[in-house]
Amino acid sequence: MKKEDCFYLGRVAKTHGLKGEVTIKLEVDDPSAYLEMKHFFLEINKVLTPFFVERITPNGDKFFVKVQDVKTIEQAQNLLGKSVYLPMEMLPKLSGKQFYFHEIVCFTVVDTEKGELGPVTEVLEYPTQAILQVKKGEKEILIPIIDEVIQNVDRDKKILTITAPEGLIDMYLQ
Repeated sequence: MKKEDCFYLGRVAKTHGLKGEVTIKLEVDDPSAYLEMKHFFLEINKVLTPFFVERITPNGDKFFVKVQDVKTIEQAQNLLGKSVYLPMEMLPKLSGKQFYFHEIVCFTVVDTEKGELGPVTEVLEYPTQAILQVKKGEKEILIPIIDEVIQNVDRDKKILTITAPEGLIDMYLQ
Protein backbone atom coordinates (compact mmCIF):
# COMPACT_ATOMS: atom_id res chain seq x y z
CA MET A 1 0.00 0.00 0.00
CA LYS A 2 1.34 3.42 -0.95
CA LYS A 3 0.95 6.47 1.28
CA GLU A 4 -0.75 8.43 -1.53
CA ASP A 5 -3.49 5.75 -1.63
CA CYS A 6 -4.24 6.34 2.05
CA PHE A 7 -5.47 9.06 4.37
CA TYR A 8 -4.09 10.09 7.74
CA LEU A 9 -6.28 8.86 10.62
CA GLY A 10 -4.18 9.89 13.62
CA ARG A 11 -1.18 8.71 15.59
CA VAL A 12 -0.27 6.20 18.26
CA ALA A 13 -0.21 8.50 21.30
CA LYS A 14 0.65 6.13 24.14
CA THR A 15 0.40 2.63 25.49
CA HIS A 16 -2.74 1.49 27.29
CA GLY A 17 -2.40 -1.10 30.02
CA LEU A 18 0.30 -3.73 30.25
CA LYS A 19 -0.78 -6.24 27.58
CA GLY A 20 0.19 -4.45 24.39
CA GLU A 21 -2.77 -2.15 23.84
CA VAL A 22 -2.15 1.29 22.35
CA THR A 23 -4.06 4.56 22.38
CA ILE A 24 -4.65 6.01 18.91
CA LYS A 25 -5.41 9.74 18.94
CA LEU A 26 -7.82 10.26 16.04
CA GLU A 27 -7.77 13.39 13.91
CA VAL A 28 -11.15 12.96 12.23
CA ASP A 29 -14.55 14.60 12.60
CA ASP A 30 -16.47 11.40 13.37
CA PRO A 31 -14.47 8.72 15.23
CA SER A 32 -17.47 6.36 15.25
CA ALA A 33 -17.08 5.91 11.48
CA TYR A 34 -13.92 3.88 12.17
CA LEU A 35 -15.10 1.59 14.97
CA GLU A 36 -15.35 -1.38 12.61
CA MET A 37 -11.86 -1.11 11.10
CA LYS A 38 -10.15 -4.48 10.94
CA HIS A 39 -6.70 -3.19 10.08
CA PHE A 40 -4.67 -0.01 9.68
CA PHE A 41 -1.21 0.97 8.51
CA LEU A 42 1.57 2.51 10.55
CA GLU A 43 4.35 4.46 8.89
CA ILE A 44 7.54 2.77 10.03
CA ASN A 45 10.83 3.86 8.43
CA LYS A 46 8.84 5.61 5.67
CA VAL A 47 7.04 2.36 4.77
CA LEU A 48 3.36 1.64 5.49
CA THR A 49 3.16 -1.53 7.55
CA PRO A 50 -0.19 -3.30 8.13
CA PHE A 51 -1.47 -4.05 11.62
CA PHE A 52 -4.57 -6.12 12.33
CA VAL A 53 -7.07 -5.12 14.99
CA GLU A 54 -8.29 -7.57 17.64
CA ARG A 55 -10.36 -5.08 19.64
CA ILE A 56 -11.26 -1.37 19.65
CA THR A 57 -12.61 0.50 22.66
CA PRO A 58 -13.70 4.07 21.88
CA ASN A 59 -12.93 6.90 24.29
CA GLY A 60 -13.92 10.29 22.83
CA ASP A 61 -11.43 11.22 20.12
CA LYS A 62 -9.22 8.26 21.06
CA PHE A 63 -9.40 4.52 20.51
CA PHE A 64 -7.82 1.96 22.81
CA VAL A 65 -6.70 -0.69 20.33
CA LYS A 66 -5.50 -4.24 20.85
CA VAL A 67 -3.36 -5.20 17.86
CA GLN A 68 -2.60 -8.77 16.76
CA ASP A 69 0.88 -9.96 17.71
CA VAL A 70 1.54 -7.04 20.06
CA LYS A 71 1.40 -8.73 23.46
CA THR A 72 3.58 -6.67 25.78
CA ILE A 73 3.93 -3.05 26.81
CA GLU A 74 7.47 -3.12 25.40
CA GLN A 75 6.18 -4.15 21.96
CA ALA A 76 3.49 -1.44 22.18
CA GLN A 77 6.12 1.19 23.07
CA ASN A 78 7.79 0.52 19.71
CA LEU A 79 4.65 1.88 18.02
CA LEU A 80 4.53 5.18 19.93
CA GLY A 81 4.40 8.32 17.81
CA LYS A 82 3.78 6.43 14.58
CA SER A 83 1.30 7.90 12.08
CA VAL A 84 -1.82 5.82 11.43
CA TYR A 85 -3.24 5.51 7.91
CA LEU A 86 -6.24 3.85 6.28
CA PRO A 87 -6.92 3.18 2.58
CA MET A 88 -8.84 5.97 0.80
CA GLU A 89 -11.78 3.66 0.15
CA MET A 90 -12.42 3.60 3.91
CA LEU A 91 -13.16 7.34 4.00
CA PRO A 92 -16.86 7.91 4.70
CA LYS A 93 -18.65 9.37 1.68
CA LEU A 94 -19.60 13.02 1.99
CA SER A 95 -22.49 14.77 0.32
CA GLY A 96 -23.82 18.26 -0.17
CA LYS A 97 -21.36 21.06 0.54
CA GLN A 98 -19.05 18.84 2.59
CA PHE A 99 -15.76 17.72 1.07
CA TYR A 100 -12.35 16.37 1.92
CA PHE A 101 -9.51 18.76 1.16
CA HIS A 102 -7.64 16.21 -0.99
CA GLU A 103 -10.83 15.61 -2.99
CA ILE A 104 -11.19 19.15 -4.38
CA VAL A 105 -7.65 19.74 -5.64
CA CYS A 106 -8.04 20.34 -9.42
CA PHE A 107 -11.76 21.20 -9.08
CA THR A 108 -12.67 24.33 -11.05
CA VAL A 109 -13.77 27.20 -8.81
CA VAL A 110 -16.73 29.24 -10.08
CA ASP A 111 -17.77 32.40 -8.25
CA THR A 112 -21.48 33.29 -8.39
CA GLU A 113 -20.57 36.87 -9.36
CA LYS A 114 -17.20 36.70 -11.16
CA GLY A 115 -17.68 33.38 -12.97
CA GLU A 116 -14.94 30.81 -13.54
CA LEU A 117 -11.79 31.55 -11.56
CA GLY A 118 -9.61 28.50 -12.21
CA PRO A 119 -8.53 25.26 -10.58
CA VAL A 120 -7.87 24.60 -6.91
CA THR A 121 -4.11 24.05 -6.81
CA GLU A 122 -3.89 23.35 -3.09
CA VAL A 123 -5.74 23.61 0.20
CA LEU A 124 -3.66 25.51 2.73
CA GLU A 125 -4.35 24.52 6.32
CA TYR A 126 -3.71 27.14 8.97
CA PRO A 127 -4.51 26.88 12.69
CA THR A 128 -7.43 29.31 12.41
CA GLN A 129 -8.86 28.26 9.05
CA ALA A 130 -8.29 26.47 5.75
CA ILE A 131 -7.80 28.40 2.51
CA LEU A 132 -8.38 27.45 -1.14
CA GLN A 133 -5.44 28.32 -3.35
CA VAL A 134 -6.84 29.00 -6.84
CA LYS A 135 -4.83 29.76 -9.96
CA LYS A 136 -6.35 32.21 -12.47
CA GLY A 137 -3.81 32.54 -15.26
CA GLU A 138 -0.63 33.74 -13.57
CA LYS A 139 -2.49 35.12 -10.54
CA GLU A 140 -3.09 33.32 -7.25
CA ILE A 141 -6.39 33.82 -5.41
CA LEU A 142 -6.79 32.74 -1.77
CA ILE A 143 -10.34 32.01 -0.67
CA PRO A 144 -11.41 31.11 2.88
CA ILE A 145 -13.16 27.77 3.30
CA ILE A 146 -16.21 28.76 5.34
CA ASP A 147 -19.86 27.75 5.05
CA GLU A 148 -20.92 31.21 3.86
CA VAL A 149 -18.49 31.04 0.92
CA ILE A 150 -18.98 27.45 -0.29
CA GLN A 151 -22.25 27.21 -2.23
CA ASN A 152 -22.08 23.86 -4.03
CA VAL A 153 -19.77 20.90 -4.65
CA ASP A 154 -20.41 19.12 -7.95
CA ARG A 155 -18.29 15.98 -7.75
CA ASP A 156 -19.36 14.71 -11.19
CA LYS A 157 -18.31 17.89 -13.02
CA LYS A 158 -15.52 18.71 -10.53
CA ILE A 159 -16.86 22.22 -9.93
CA LEU A 160 -16.75 24.10 -6.64
CA THR A 161 -19.22 27.01 -6.64
CA ILE A 162 -18.48 29.85 -4.24
CA THR A 163 -19.69 33.31 -3.31
CA ALA A 164 -16.52 35.15 -2.39
CA PRO A 165 -16.62 38.00 0.13
CA GLU A 166 -17.14 41.33 -1.61
CA GLY A 167 -13.91 42.74 -3.08
CA LEU A 168 -11.81 39.65 -2.33
CA ILE A 169 -11.33 38.44 -5.90
CA ASP A 170 -10.79 41.97 -7.25
CA MET A 171 -8.02 42.44 -4.69
CA TYR A 172 -6.05 39.54 -6.26
CA LEU A 173 -6.77 40.35 -9.90
CA GLN A 174 -5.74 44.03 -9.85
